[in-house]
Amino acid sequence: MGHSHGHMGHHDHGHGHGHAHGHSHAPADFGRAFAIGIVLNAGFVVVEAAFGFSYGSMALVADAGHNLSDVLALMLAWGASVAAKQAPSGRFTYGFKSSTILAALANALLLAVAVGAILFESIRRLFEPSEPQGMVMVVVASVGILINAVTAWLFMRGQNDLNIRGAYLHMATDALVSAGVVIAGLAIILSGFWWIDPLVSFAIVAVIAWATWGLAKDSITMGLLAVPASIDVGEVRAHLASLEGVDAVHDLHIWPMSTTETALTAHLVMPNATAGGSLQDGAGQANADSFLHDVTDTLQERFGIGHVTIQIARDPKNCGIGC
Repeated sequence: MGHSHGHMGHHDHGHGHGHAHGHSHAPADFGRAFAIGIVLNAGFVVVEAAFGFSYGSMALVADAGHNLSDVLALMLAWGASVAAKQAPSGRFTYGFKSSTILAALANALLLAVAVGAILFESIRRLFEPSEPQGMVMVVVASVGILINAVTAWLFMRGQNDLNIRGAYLHMATDALVSAGVVIAGLAIILSGFWWIDPLVSFAIVAVIAWATWGLAKDSITMGLLAVPASIDVGEVRAHLASLEGVDAVHDLHIWPMSTTETALTAHLVMPNATAGGSLQDGAGQANADSFLHDVTDTLQERFGIGHVTIQIARDPKNCGIGC
């Protein structure tokens, strides 16, 4: 509900803080999905790495390394999701919502480390070849496809949350990587060419690097408090300027509080903001409250902006710093 405070003196302006109601701001609960994904993938990492080293398949080892980074990524994402739901405190007035952005960035860094490790080992294997067992690759990687696909499916409905999307991308990419290992195993069985194995590991590196770049770019952009890609700041400004009684929009800021929540502050110049009464009487207060409530509801419904702070200024000279 919006509210407005009037101040008498040299300047007369109203401040309104409005938060739309009826909309859920908290991240969806993916606790069960995280728990299942971590258990399944941790177990598979051990099995896949063991078979990879035992039978000389660098593709299996590479896939296991990627899966290990996924387990760590899922743990980070889960921890961030839990932290984001903690109540604000005296020092952390936003709570720990931005931890989801940090987790997404950490996941991107983990992927980058995995890329480097797999690339190094793949190059080494080219100079120290060993003959992998194609059928072992096919069987183990097929299990990997199933596990990764199921885990990715658990996170499919959370694509609007960068933190959850990071977890989804990890698992979906792994499913594709495992499919590549299956193809490599079949190719080795049919042709007998050992070099197919490290070649596939290079392809795996390329796939991981592509996913890493997208996740890193989005998380860094969020960390720099850029306007979320889904929001057109020009459209938001035009909407606010079109409101009845608004002469100008100053000092408009839109930034992500977390991977799912967006905040906005703005100064609205409204010379006749309290038509029907001054800020000091009941009629003026009711008008201001109604206006702020309508603005916050509309911003939530049209743009998905759930945390809104509006300052109403009668005189454009009094709208504050940054106008």
